[in-house]
Amino acid sequence: MINIISFIISKIKKEKYELDRNIKIGYLLSLIINKVISLLRGYKSKIFIKKCGKNFFVEKGVIIKYKNNINIGNGVTIKSYCYIDALSRNGLVIGNNCSIGNYSRIICTGSLKFLGYGIKIGNNFGCGEWCFFGAAGGITIGNDVIMGQNVRFHSENHKFKDISIPIRNQGVINKGIYISDDCWIGSGVVFLDGVKVGKGCVIGANTLVNKNIPDYSIAVGNPVKIIRSRMEEVK
Repeated sequence: MINIISFIISKIKKEKYELDRNIKIGYLLSLIINKVISLLRGYKSKIFIKKCGKNFFVEKGVIIKYKNNINIGNGVTIKSYCYIDALSRNGLVIGNNCSIGNYSRIICTGSLKFLGYGIKIGNNFGCGEWCFFGAAGGITIGNDVIMGQNVRFHSENHKFKDISIPIRNQGVINKGIYISDDCWIGSGVVFLDGVKVGKGCVIGANTLVNKNIPDYSIAVGNPVKIIRSRMEEVK
């Protein structure tokens, strides 16, 4: 039974995937039932989505708005109680074999006065529960990026130079956030507008990323500090 399920998952993910032998069959059967129900929800949710690949799984309580601005790849899972609003200039793009954690929110526009730029997520992406993607200024995430819980992206800043005008009336600045391929982002990390994270980086839990991070860096702290390079480990 475990071999069969591992084989099916491997086919869907298009990479080798083996379940732990200690998992009970009853637990696996409950997961299969939930997956089938999620797949049926996915078929229903495909209506009006601009482009949607095979095996789209949508768990309970998910809300998706502005569907005709969304492109979804194969093997994508939107977990329970996620909220997605794709209203933006460039929309929402999710690659193949991606998973959005429970209760996460993807907001592509911050204000109806100015349409946001949206978000593009590469292949093999996964994030934990309660993540927030504020994509008004644009967010680009590469391939093979994994994230923990409660990671937040804020790709927009308020102007505040003029003390004679309320801050809320001074407008915003959008530079965007860019995360390169093969990064591991710990729980509670916050990304501010304008930052670029290089390839192969590891960002420690609860780090405030307010500056660019070079390729293969290990970074922690509030504000972020680069403590070493992963390249040192292969010399």
